[in-house]
Amino acid sequence: MSILSLFVVIPALMLLGLWAARNVNQVRGVMVVGSTCLLALSAWLTIYFVQQRAGGNTDPMLLTYSTPWFEPLNIAYSVGVDGISVVMLLLSSVIVFTGTFASWQLKPLTKEYFLWFTLLSTGVYGFFICTDLFTMFMFYEVALIPMYLLIGVWGSGNKEYAAMKLTLMLMGGSALLIIGILGIYFFSGATTMNVNEIAAMHNIPVDVQKVFFPFIFIGFGVLGALFPFHTWSPDGHASAPTAVSMLHAGVLMKLGGYGCFRVAMYLLPDAAQELSWIFLILTTTSVVYGAFSACVQTDLKYINAYSSVSHCGLVLFALLMMTKTACTGAILQMLSHGLMTALFFALIGMIYGRTHTRDIRKLGGLMKIMPFLSVGYVIAGLANLGLPGFSGFIAEMTIFVGSFEVPGNFHTACTIIACCSIVITAVYILRVVGKILFQEVADPHYLELTDATWDERFSVCCLIFCVAALGMAPLWASNVIEDAVGPILSVINM
Repeated sequence: MSILSLFVVIPALMLLGLWAARNVNQVRGVMVVGSTCLLALSAWLTIYFVQQRAGGNTDPMLLTYSTPWFEPLNIAYSVGVDGISVVMLLLSSVIVFTGTFASWQLKPLTKEYFLWFTLLSTGVYGFFICTDLFTMFMFYEVALIPMYLLIGVWGSGNKEYAAMKLTLMLMGGSALLIIGILGIYFFSGATTMNVNEIAAMHNIPVDVQKVFFPFIFIGFGVLGALFPFHTWSPDGHASAPTAVSMLHAGVLMKLGGYGCFRVAMYLLPDAAQELSWIFLILTTTSVVYGAFSACVQTDLKYINAYSSVSHCGLVLFALLMMTKTACTGAILQMLSHGLMTALFFALIGMIYGRTHTRDIRKLGGLMKIMPFLSVGYVIAGLANLGLPGFSGFIAEMTIFVGSFEVPGNFHTACTIIACCSIVITAVYILRVVGKILFQEVADPHYLELTDATWDERFSVCCLIFCVAALGMAPLWASNVIEDAVGPILSVINM
């Protein structure tokens, strides 16, 4: 069995450990040990992958393993990783690890909360390692289902409405996905559900591809906040507890972009070429609409949620450009945005836990009261608006350079419109930073508040380090991603 199965086995053991835990300290111990093991495993996998490529190993997927699971439908437990999977697993491990410390003081029902949180992360890990369509879909559903309880029970605000809206819209996307997956399987004439083997056959008729491509792309696009199917995202983010917002925006939304590229575009390349213009219009709308919407919000979480709609729209936008540079930028953006938005949501949760408000009209002077959290918020904001030296600059620059490589007035116009989001992002980030951090103290009671605790400082410092490290030394990630993007694009642009 492949070592990749540990990404499912370790969370399963964590679930058993949490179930057996008898007090909060034991629950925390299980989470720290388990998340540390996953982070170490992801780091080892990344180093191993880089070494294999440096040593001349050109296999598209490494550490592959497959065993039959349900033979009548040729369903197998198949795993393997390429560069895209590796960086997504590393991102997931960082968010789970830091989310554990961000939830250190969470009450009540701490044990139950971490059980559902771990189950959600199990689905995420399983999705990124699997290469069988049905098994991918199964883990995809495992990642979605816990969101309802995590928001509905431990959330805030209008949490029941947000949880139900999120669940119904994502389940609607899942319904489209299962139709598309079955269509691919039966019309490809394949005797396997392995993604790479189906792509290698390349024998699905173009007319059939045009029918099922929208099912797959929209099905995954719902989770990737594709306009106009994004409306679940702001409400879900605003109501979710801190670590769930971190994992939700930082990792779960990346399943959408990953699935659009790995499944929809890779397996239905002719339809992707012919129908891309429709989805380019929708993704360009997502980019600009999300940025403008963030400008008019007054709730910190809603501002970051609409910002995520804009930045995740950039991911799908770049993938649809179908150039190597743009697609590499799209995966870099998934990695960068995952880290940045997790940092944002962690800081917002910590500020809300002290002030009991996220309304920017009621906040002010926080730099005097909680300087550590305020400096962290400034760093997150600068990274989000694309300041050189942080991960956001590298990702967005790569996307726009790759997008301008595509000939034609339509693609150029879409790229110019999408570029405008950079200016809009700077407007709402600087407005919020100036309002809540540097104005006069809004409420005298805020002067009694304390700054971050040790667990919060540790979580924030880890995320800041990752954002800065990726911005300062992006070449290793870019090379790993580019190595995986090439074979997929060679099929799409065949």
